[in-house]
Amino acid sequence: MIKNFRDHAANERTFLAWVRTSIAVMAFGFIVERFDLFLEIAAPTLAVRALPWPGQRFGNIVGLVLIVLGTAMVAVAMLRFLRDAKAIDSEEVRSHPRSRIDIALATLLVLLGGALFVYLSHALVTSGKS
Repeated sequence: MIKNFRDHAANERTFLAWVRTSIAVMAFGFIVERFDLFLEIAAPTLAVRALPWPGQRFGNIVGLVLIVLGTAMVAVAMLRFLRDAKAIDSEEVRSHPRSRIDIALATLLVLLGGALFVYLSHALVTSGKS
């Protein structure tokens, strides 16, 4: 039997959850970044006007930032997994400091989500007026 097996298994499950979440963030970033390509293909059949150039650029930037953010999430998850694995095997009792980077990543995701909401709602309102 592995010493502290339950703790190690919980640490691994947490790591894998972070990896799945980061893959989803990267996939969403890819979709956002390539959404203008979808609009170009679908525009003739949907009678939707194409996004103006600044809108395409905004989508491309946000998509790339989401891809980088997802990659950063994997790196942070890996570092935390390794740190926690060492702490589980350690006989020393110590407090577990909360990482500010978790809050920073979550804040960045909220800001990007809000920016996408504002952009898409603005695009919806302006397309409804024309």
